[in-house]
Amino acid sequence: MDNSSLFDVQGKVVLVTGGAKGIGRMISEGFVRNYANVYISSRDAKACEQACKELNALGKGKADYIAADFYKEEELKKVADELKKRAGKLDVLVNNSGSNWGESYDTYPSNAWDRVLNLNLKRVFQLTQAVTPLLEAASTPSSPARVINIGSIDGLRVPSLETFAYSASKAGLHHLSRVLASHLGKRGITSNTIACGPFQSKMMKATLEKFKDEIESGIPLGRIGSPEDVAGTCIWLSSRAGAFVNGATIALDGGSVVSAKL
Repeated sequence: MDNSSLFDVQGKVVLVTGGAKGIGRMISEGFVRNYANVYISSRDAKACEQACKELNALGKGKADYIAADFYKEEELKKVADELKKRAGKLDVLVNNSGSNWGESYDTYPSNAWDRVLNLNLKRVFQLTQAVTPLLEAASTPSSPARVINIGSIDGLRVPSLETFAYSASKAGLHHLSRVLASHLGKRGITSNTIACGPFQSKMMKATLEKFKDEIESGIPLGRIGSPEDVAGTCIWLSSRAGAFVNGATIALDGGSVVSAKL
């Protein structure tokens, strides 16, 4: 029961959606550095190719990619079929791809809801559904397959920014993950959510440039998240140490959700 066995993910097959950039890239690198076989999927094939080149240069695990546009429902089967052909199983699914839309309440458009909820919520269910046979193929009684959903603290609290569809989609994702935990647990698959606070990413870039000092002042630990924080949490959930965690929503935010504000 030492660290090398408790947190071992060596050889595990991992799919990270949106894994070429931002939080997804942090997660992908964490798994590769710990000798997992990582598949990255996003619509930006060039970014996927470059990320895999850099990750494979680490000389540890392996990285490959399956280019897919998750705004298009038919692309989900393509990902599942490719994974079946290349790996035959899936130990860990990280549903990380996401979209945001910020606009004032008075002008917030209908198509914002369609775009954000489709990608952040509906596609998560549909992709998980599509790869469930591969997750079942990887599961054993002592080591269930894992679904890790990347949520947000904006699904736990009311944000000051006018991102109505995003906040609602992440709150929905948190509960969907719990529902999946109940249904998939019986099939040897766990489902958990990481509700991320601020990390350096494309989605957060403009906000952090304007408000980083203010954001960090509201976090008890006084900083934004690091690659090690999110990668480490994913590795824990994917390893023997996290095998009995199911239906949890983990706030990975340095304590900002519980920080008292007078």
